[in-house]
Amino acid sequence: MDGAWVYLVTGGCGFVGERIVELLSQQDYIKEVRVFDSVAREEVEKFSPAPTRVTVMRGDIRDPGALLAAMRGVHVVLHTAAVVDYRNMVSFWEMRAVNVGGEPRPGPWARPCPLTGPGHGPDTQYTGEVELPYGKTKAMAEKIVLEANGAKLSNGGTLRTCVLRPNTVYGEKAGFLQEMYLLARARRGVLNYLEPEDTERNHTYVGNVAWMHVLAARHLQLKAELLAGQVYYCYDDTPSRKGFLVRHQLLSSADPSLRLGSHIPYWKMWLMIQLHRIIRVILSPFWRPQPFLNVPLLNTIVTTFSFETDKASRHFGYKPLFTWQESRLRTAQWLKAAAGSLGPPQLHSRTLSLFL
Repeated sequence: MDGAWVYLVTGGCGFVGERIVELLSQQDYIKEVRVFDSVAREEVEKFSPAPTRVTVMRGDIRDPGALLAAMRGVHVVLHTAAVVDYRNMVSFWEMRAVNVGGEPRPGPWARPCPLTGPGHGPDTQYTGEVELPYGKTKAMAEKIVLEANGAKLSNGGTLRTCVLRPNTVYGEKAGFLQEMYLLARARRGVLNYLEPEDTERNHTYVGNVAWMHVLAARHLQLKAELLAGQVYYCYDDTPSRKGFLVRHQLLSSADPSLRLGSHIPYWKMWLMIQLHRIIRVILSPFWRPQPFLNVPLLNTIVTTFSFETDKASRHFGYKPLFTWQESRLRTAQWLKAAAGSLGPPQLHSRTLSLFL
């Protein structure tokens, strides 16, 4: 059936979804890639001249009718649609409606879930309390996906699912890199950091995360008995697990004038968060600034989560599509190009820089 497969990518205009669509459009075994998203951007539509047809369909993941229409004739679904919020700017119930309530069911599909909740894979185990509302919704969604594996479909087929877990994803269009670059500029080129120096966390380039999705989806079709019901952590050769060093290397590659500053103690940031909350309450009738941080997010930042695995390589031959050098260069080139269009720091970033 090569050359006749139809793929659907929900959230295909997003940070990871767009890169998945780009790579899928280059695969000769795929006839069509459908993009289902609440926005339709030119960056995704430009993939249409590729050998595989790209069709952009605007719709809300919470609309069953629109979703079912998009899935008509689809063989594989890669579900990346989500509301991503770490700063309590979106209510838990709104996030839950999108991240959990809108889960598509028909068709075999591979599903990414940022690693912010407790869970386990056959090769890596971890435990911990989920503090972030966003993390809770992603853990709930992942549970649904894994429990759906093996379900019988109305056409007589069997649903096959697997889960991919990126940790910290960087690369072109990474919003957190833009924000940190603005904050460093506001501090005259000094990049301070929150995590203790012994805190470790895996970082993966967005292009490699997308490539792992493409390979997993393909092999979920070819070797369902091996991949179905499995969990795969995303990884590449990004050298350091210390987040502040990775960020400094990425940002300084774009702007050599940026220099690494000092560690901000937990107690200092905790007090700042409480002060900010008090100010918000006092000024709420007149002014409601956006929160720059909260205690659950702070606790996540200062907590180690790292892993070592080659499971994706063993199960479906994954090798990073981009080396660390290429990933850093591509990220730096994007940040340089974007720097000219970046405005002055937002109010909450300027306020934060005064305290730091």
